[in-house]
Amino acid sequence: MNIQTKINARRATSGGPIQEVLASFAATLKHDEIPATVRVRAMHHMLDAAGIALASTRYDFAHKTLAGLRALGGDGDVPVFGMPAALPMRDAATMNGFLCHGLDYDDTHIAGIVHPTASVLPAVVSAAAYTGATGREMVTAYVIGVECAARLGMCAKSQFHQVGFHPTGMIGIFGCTLAAGRLMGLNARQLQHAQGLALSMASGSMEFLEDGAWNKRFHPGWAASAGITAAALAKEGFVGATAPYDGRFGLFNSYLGCSERTKAVDLTLATAGLGSTWELLATAIKPYPTCHFTHAAIDAALILREQIADVAGIQSITVRVPEGVHKTICEPESNKKRPKNDYDAKFSVQFLVAAALVRGQLTLAELEPETLTDRDILALTEKVAFADDPESPFPAAYSGEVAITLADGQTIAHREHINRGAADRPLSNDEIVAKFRDNAAMLVNEDIIDRQQDAMLMLDETENALEALWVFSG
Repeated sequence: MNIQTKINARRATSGGPIQEVLASFAATLKHDEIPATVRVRAMHHMLDAAGIALASTRYDFAHKTLAGLRALGGDGDVPVFGMPAALPMRDAATMNGFLCHGLDYDDTHIAGIVHPTASVLPAVVSAAAYTGATGREMVTAYVIGVECAARLGMCAKSQFHQVGFHPTGMIGIFGCTLAAGRLMGLNARQLQHAQGLALSMASGSMEFLEDGAWNKRFHPGWAASAGITAAALAKEGFVGATAPYDGRFGLFNSYLGCSERTKAVDLTLATAGLGSTWELLATAIKPYPTCHFTHAAIDAALILREQIADVAGIQSITVRVPEGVHKTICEPESNKKRPKNDYDAKFSVQFLVAAALVRGQLTLAELEPETLTDRDILALTEKVAFADDPESPFPAAYSGEVAITLADGQTIAHREHINRGAADRPLSNDEIVAKFRDNAAMLVNEDIIDRQQDAMLMLDETENALEALWVFSG
């Protein structure tokens, strides 16, 4: 009996509540039922996130967060990526999630608008340490977490962003709960209760957009830690809410809070194709360390730059992006045109397009403090206006179009209808490895990078997952 048959059987006998179908999937999926291409891609996604975590340790936010967690819980036995530290399992999950999402360079499930690996990877690393799991078991649990988080995110149809909630925090916890629960040996009934408890811990405000606060970095790790907690309590008999997703005060009704927005929710997407269509393959690896909504516009700007002799002579720039992302990367314009810190800049399409045009690239260097006060970039940022892209496929892909009026009055334009990294334009596994190596090189030497790469990409052949992953500790 294959996994889809199992799910269909469960649905036929249970009436098909979402939490029951997801619990059955998490409890019964076998490693060999996951296609080899998905398993290999999964390990590349985990490698990508680990590399971002290593690069994140170069920044002050990483060290202050570690200090705070250590002050509360002391040392433990789960390694922290890129830092000479080991923490208790839940604190390690919090810290590793913080680092994986620290540069906003981690993967995004496009339709779900959720960063799955930044939460699920830390959850399964800590849970694997707790249970002594094999690499195969960890990879299986990771795939379960990503598949469930992606589908739950898809249900919302981008509505969480519109009311100020960050889907990675709101949705990520459920993927983490199911992934951690799988490693901790929960049965389907216990996994249902774990999801019910996770409902009360789902969180993640978008208020960081107003001042560039560090809050967003914290969301994936908190989801991982809370997911582990939900799984552990459910294993011991904790009784959770029975309708966490579609109940009167379930996830979507409570957090969207508006009849018009809840009408847009499609709950069938939570289980559609589960076990046969693999949403991990529709999860995009980022080519730029910025909000994924900005990437198509950055690419368009860099392509147009090749046609411009004098960037300083540009008269005006119009960037067209989907209306559904305006609140995140375009508004309020006063904040976006004068970013106060790197996080402000990562979520400003005006600044990022201008920086790409002036510098001819968009890397971590374009987000350093000196760049945020670069007079040439800021002068060009003032010339950037945004507009709606009525032809966008959003949220299936994140489009972007840039139109530039030059000094002589000529207008040149370029459109990226589907952003690089999306399912129709995926980065190759080789490109993911190259990105990992670039990020890891900020912290460690080539020999260690080789060992880290081998450890992650051979994880499903490893007898003890935690033992293999210590190579990522600083």
